[in-house]
Amino acid sequence: MHNKVIYGLDDRPPLGKAVVLAMQHVLTMFGSTVAVPLLLGPAMGMDTAAIALLISSVMLCSGIATLIQATFGSRLPIIQGVSFSFLAAFFMIIATIHPEGETVTPGAAMPYIAGAILVGAVFEIVVGFSGLMGQIRKVLSPVVVGPVIMLIGLALYSAGAPIAASHWPISILTMVLITTFSFIWARHHLIFQMFPMLLAIVGAVSVCALCSLLGIFGPGHPARPNLDAFEQASWFRLNDVVLPWGMPKFQLGFIVAVIAGYLASMIESFGDYHACKQMAGGGDPTPEEISRGIGCEGIGCALTGIFGGFSSTSYSENVGLIGLTKVGSRYVVQLGAVILILLGLFGKFGALAAAIPQPVVGGLYCVMFGLISAVGIRQFARAELSSDRNLFIGGFALFMGISVPYYFANGGSEAVEATFIDGFDDVINAIGQTGMAVAAILGITLDNLIPGTRRERGLEPQEPFTEPS
Repeated sequence: MHNKVIYGLDDRPPLGKAVVLAMQHVLTMFGSTVAVPLLLGPAMGMDTAAIALLISSVMLCSGIATLIQATFGSRLPIIQGVSFSFLAAFFMIIATIHPEGETVTPGAAMPYIAGAILVGAVFEIVVGFSGLMGQIRKVLSPVVVGPVIMLIGLALYSAGAPIAASHWPISILTMVLITTFSFIWARHHLIFQMFPMLLAIVGAVSVCALCSLLGIFGPGHPARPNLDAFEQASWFRLNDVVLPWGMPKFQLGFIVAVIAGYLASMIESFGDYHACKQMAGGGDPTPEEISRGIGCEGIGCALTGIFGGFSSTSYSENVGLIGLTKVGSRYVVQLGAVILILLGLFGKFGALAAAIPQPVVGGLYCVMFGLISAVGIRQFARAELSSDRNLFIGGFALFMGISVPYYFANGGSEAVEATFIDGFDDVINAIGQTGMAVAAILGITLDNLIPGTRRERGLEPQEPFTEPS
């Protein structure tokens, strides 16, 4: 596989080719996008029709946020989608509004979620357009950014093998197809270099459909394409596009918890901007690009609160796709945004695309999340790896970014709630449960307290490293 990109940031592939490339981005992000409403919808007592509406709203919001980001924000080819950084806060809101054992109107938590998203979006807009996030870049060296990017991929381990294990043969087939198309056949045929993910998805889903027709995969089998959502969804939706769940409601505790999710999301996006622009062949993002990106993410999130979705952020899996296809054109992502908007308005098309079997999605995740982590290693290598200082800071931040969230997931949250006052404990829990936030805070602190030269930290070009004789 060549290291050079086929289409750079400003390149515009032919329309037909660009549409297919855009569909590849859409298919790549569908698993994560649909997963969140499928998790939260049942928790709010929603029936199948309401969950289908929630899925359509989420796709519409992702398309709008992506178009704003790629056109006016960072102007990088980054797909925006539902952020997992907010799940803890959303589940807390749902548990409060929908207490176990009590009968509550289905979806009653959504107005409170929308209200918290709107207030948090204003916070993110201020942080972005004030230039604060761009200035942070000056104190962030590869010693910090490297482990944060690594954790973007590593922190998603729960979406890899556990999802692939829903049916290992299909998941392994998906991984084999991606690997074969991307790194073997792509050396000989351009179509496999540009569309490895799409061809792998089509191939794996076709096998699933064939096995279902032959009776090998019976009803309810995880590798069988599920068309239930397609049957429930409407063809076209207009009346329920704006505020489909009612007027937003505001509660301070919910707002504080969601703002903590915004902090974690911004740190994750900061790492994604670096990974994305590097994979697209553009080097490092400028402070202005970072500021516009974060500010426009806030605008996108505010619109998701209005159109009935969830907070959006940059999607790491689509950054990994750029590394695989060597296509970093923002034009392609803009077309992907238009497709997402259409899918959000034409409910049945979105529901059909959401029918990709879980094992296929699990196979995609296993391949792409590892690639993102490898980009972090490359970023970390820009600092002097012969420096014990750098090895300590990077290793400590990486380890704690994995270990601290494990602690919070296994009793740490209860300890924090018993120690700190209401509201503040939500902030600590939200940060502690996000490995990227933990690694960034520890890395920034140590990297700016422990003495080190700019060249040693990777802020200036270093001399080529040679092994001592």
